[in-house]
Amino acid sequence: MSILEILGIFVFIYPAGMAIYWVMAALCYYVFMEGKLGTPPFQSMPKEEVPMVSVMIPCYNEGDNLDEAIPYLLQMHYPNYELIFINDGSKDNTAEIIDRWADKDSRVVALHQENQGKASALNHALLVAKGKYVACIDGDAVLDYDALDYMVQSLELNPKYGAATGNPRVRNRSTLLGRLQVSEFSSIIGLIKRAQCLMGTIFTVSGVCCLFRKDVMEQIGGWSTNMITEDIDVSWKIQTAGYNIMYEPRALCWVLMPERLGGLYKQRLRWAQGGAETIMKYFPQVWRWKNRRLWPMYAEYFVTAIWAVLLVSLLAVSLYRKVIMGVDIYNWGLFETNIAIMFFSFFLQCLLSLYIDSRYEKGLLQYSLSCIWYPYVYWLLNTVTLLVGIPKAIFRNKARLAVWTSPDRGV
Repeated sequence: MSILEILGIFVFIYPAGMAIYWVMAALCYYVFMEGKLGTPPFQSMPKEEVPMVSVMIPCYNEGDNLDEAIPYLLQMHYPNYELIFINDGSKDNTAEIIDRWADKDSRVVALHQENQGKASALNHALLVAKGKYVACIDGDAVLDYDALDYMVQSLELNPKYGAATGNPRVRNRSTLLGRLQVSEFSSIIGLIKRAQCLMGTIFTVSGVCCLFRKDVMEQIGGWSTNMITEDIDVSWKIQTAGYNIMYEPRALCWVLMPERLGGLYKQRLRWAQGGAETIMKYFPQVWRWKNRRLWPMYAEYFVTAIWAVLLVSLLAVSLYRKVIMGVDIYNWGLFETNIAIMFFSFFLQCLLSLYIDSRYEKGLLQYSLSCIWYPYVYWLLNTVTLLVGIPKAIFRNKARLAVWTSPDRGV
């Protein structure tokens, strides 16, 4: 067996192996941990005994979404919360909308600042937040009515956890790309979060739906204003400070996702670049003995980056041998075996994820066709964004504020 064939086996088997690992770990989490906390008691408690939550919503050009999202947020069942909207120098009518709602409901607080980025907006809100806990959601997000109850319950019962992250669900499903992302959030992201939570560590909270202990956020100095993905950075900040992060799948949050290929690529490239920036930033701290629980997750990142390089390199070498030298690209018998193993692992991954998530969202089976083959798209997209995002992370000027532009929120 040649070196190329050995490397080819790794390129095919690594995604399959990760799928099997996610399936086994997520199944253990589902059986032994998920939903074991019972019904949150807060709605039957006197309001003064319920821990206050400050829900912080940074907004940049969210005028088209706020009037739809705010009424849902004001109807949440949690008895004791405030909504802090931070207008980060928007160029549309965001400022007027949040001011109007602040005048209408005493639970709504409107803050305004120059365009300095999402992290700066969150730090601004942290200064005025009255709650024991601070929640972060996006301006287009619609929280499930009981989402705060579940996340607060997770942190109240587990003092070693500094944050809890919810379960984002895709709102816009009118296009093929929107439906594919429904599959992704169930069959990949949900399983990964469960698998990581079983180890007590999570690569990143979901920035669209997460809850933090306010004293922990003050202890670590809030959000870093120079990181392109503040949610990934703050996750590692919390975990290197000695706290764990809880995944709470019962805390549903409905969000708008890109429905154009350009918007999806731009979003995933930002995620990949932000992940690389965070990996580099915390490299000296991770290898300390007290942070050893983070080593498996750190090693997984490097192996995935190596896999992406090998995939592209093998494709280039194989095409060169076929086109220039006239040599067969691959051992087709070995190729068929690898494809069969990969398909079986992805099929198992999709079946389990649909079964688990159907507990929280009915009708997921209608997305099963796209769910089965979407993992192939996920790994290919992951390859491209990693290879482009890592150099961008290395050469980006970290002294500049990480400001944002209006995201693609669907058609």
